[in-house]
Amino acid sequence: MRLPHAPHSTSPIKSRVEEVMEFAKRMGYRRLGIAYCAGVQFEAGLLVPILENRGFEVISVSCKCGSVPKEELGIEDWEKVSPGHFEAMCHPIAQAKILNSYKTHLNVAVCLCVGHDSLFLKHSEAPCTVLAAKDRVYGHAPLMALYQSKSYHRRVMAKESIPDAAKEAERGQL
Repeated sequence: MRLPHAPHSTSPIKSRVEEVMEFAKRMGYRRLGIAYCAGVQFEAGLLVPILENRGFEVISVSCKCGSVPKEELGIEDWEKVSPGHFEAMCHPIAQAKILNSYKTHLNVAVCLCVGHDSLFLKHSEAPCTVLAAKDRVYGHAPLMALYQSKSYHRRVMAKESIPDAAKEAERGQL
């Protein structure tokens, strides 16, 4: 859209939330799945009524669904974030299967961890989009690491060799 204060360039007028809703509407998707990280439960709680107010049926599922104790993965108490307390592991495959069981038309990932997002996307039967990518350093705006790669965040520019996966596997390190 061309705005009076910027007549020679286009200006964005829709947020990502609005774009997701518009896409879903244009595709005829009515039942939306929200797969979110428990760390952004507040934000997911804001998103659901926004989508519902636009006429969508929303099914949301937290990464901690199933409340499977971390000990079932062999994690020792001292390795947990809060030793001495119950901690559920994240379960992105279960998130996808739960949304699959509801036959969602479109799934929206909200701040799932790297790797967890990949597993969720792989196991989801519905098309998926990402509303926000997790980045704890930059308030879930991972492009900030790129914008600041020549200044405050220049450590990402440091050269480092990537180990050969085959050699690492031979040594039993993968």
